[in-house]
Amino acid sequence: MLPSSDNVLTQSAPIGLDHQATTPCHKDVVKAMEPWWSELWGNPSSRQHRLGLTAAAAVQVAREQLSDCLNCSSEQLVFTSGATEANNIALLGHARAIARERGQAGHLISMVSEHHAVLDPLQQLQREGFRITLLPPGPDGLLDPKKLEDAITKDTQLVSVMLANNEIGVIQPLPEVAAICRDQGVTLHSDAAQAFGHIPLDSQRLGADFLSLSAHKLNGPKGVGALICNLDLAVEPLQWGGGQERGLRPGTLPVPLIIGFAKAAELARSDLASRSQRLERLRNRLWEGLKQRQPTVLLNGDAIERLPHNLNITIPGISGSKLHRALRSRVACSSGSACSRGEPSHVLMALGRSRQEAEASLRLSLGRSTTEHEIDQAIQAINDVIHQLRHKP
Repeated sequence: MLPSSDNVLTQSAPIGLDHQATTPCHKDVVKAMEPWWSELWGNPSSRQHRLGLTAAAAVQVAREQLSDCLNCSSEQLVFTSGATEANNIALLGHARAIARERGQAGHLISMVSEHHAVLDPLQQLQREGFRITLLPPGPDGLLDPKKLEDAITKDTQLVSVMLANNEIGVIQPLPEVAAICRDQGVTLHSDAAQAFGHIPLDSQRLGADFLSLSAHKLNGPKGVGALICNLDLAVEPLQWGGGQERGLRPGTLPVPLIIGFAKAAELARSDLASRSQRLERLRNRLWEGLKQRQPTVLLNGDAIERLPHNLNITIPGISGSKLHRALRSRVACSSGSACSRGEPSHVLMALGRSRQEAEASLRLSLGRSTTEHEIDQAIQAINDVIHQLRHKP
């Protein structure tokens, strides 16, 4: 039996500081999607009647709205089920296509601190004969462009560098990375799921050949995302079927989700500057409040080059499992990625944190609905738990 929403809502809800895992769907997004579930239920591939044509027109409008937000052409945008699928299409599809053209598997470069949605496809390509280089971040979580430049060889086909890290929130110098790749004739992919809707994102300025996006990170629906593609580059599909999305992502398009994605992007663009300033102020209030009460708390990731709504901290000298168990009913947060499989954060360990320190870390991510009162409550709750764990016999 499915849990009742009434039962869940009547329970005392913890303070929601896990917005990098996912975000609540905005009420305007829900409203925009509503008629496309039942009233306007046509398949956009059915062009022989009005229902299908209406759905196709709506998808095209949404595609153009998203393209306008991203400064790319509508033809470049391929709808997917999310950033994970977009990453797989870009990495597996392009690497295999280039290998087929050249007659051999080449060299791919990424970072140790990437999301598993990039690291796992790279592992698969390694099993297929590709050579993989994973560059370490600096202690601040940032990539040294010189290390990338030195790692590129004549066999390098593709580089993948996440725009904004999903755990520590650091923003990589992607335009500089793109310039290096362009000079060396190497394709650049970037997982931009955590960045879209939270910082200005201009695909032309960033210079990446492939950008992966996800709707549910910016108050849109789960189950839809997109891949921005350089149309001059070859990509082999991972699936075959009806030929939708230029054959790169066959299958019936989820019209309501696409409508919701476009609406969420428009809403995110409309208040991006003011929302970022407000969340950065609240994030700083959270950090300063915790640091004042617990001076040994450590910040993970660069203090400046990071998402405005991200705070990642390590609390030395306490048990991570006890920390999270004690906080669970009071603050909804995490120790790392929602896809971490229960292991200590590989991102934090790449920064030099020990396994114990990585386990005793908190990713606190704010959202559109976060209030100053919630921040103050979270400071108190986290401080109380740390104090109890440090002084418990």
